[in-house]
Amino acid sequence: MSNRTRAETVAAVNVAARRHHAAYTLFNQAMAERLGLHPTDLQCVSLLGLEPRPRSTGEIAELTGLTSGSASRLVDRLERAGLVERQPDPGDRRKMLVSLTAHRSPELEAAWQAPGRAFAQALDEFTDDELGLIERYLQRTTQVGSEQTQLMHRS
Repeated sequence: MSNRTRAETVAAVNVAARRHHAAYTLFNQAMAERLGLHPTDLQCVSLLGLEPRPRSTGEIAELTGLTSGSASRLVDRLERAGLVERQPDPGDRRKMLVSLTAHRSPELEAAWQAPGRAFAQALDEFTDDELGLIERYLQRTTQVGSEQTQLMHRS
């Protein structure tokens, strides 16, 4: 057990989280460069890959925290890069849905192989209970980050 106070532990977690965010941001930039993409574009591709169904540009704006105009330009760039395609929404012909294409999937998967193994190996050091706690922390801070992003866009 640590001799730190709760305030010291919370401060240490905040420092570690900021360092993690900075390191992952730099990793994302390097990966985007390797793939010839903008870092925001790579994050959108990653988020779309987690979605169970195609999304409208408006939903992509919500997922990414971008304005609708910025999200439209992002989808245009991803379409030109061969990463996404637009299809009419079967439920509303006025809307277009965006989904990932298979065109560049092998390239994306190959680029992620070595880093993916390294990240997985880092998790091998933790017990199942610790992994559950890490997952809960990441989910909660992701929620707070999304809320704070929305607040910043509104002000």
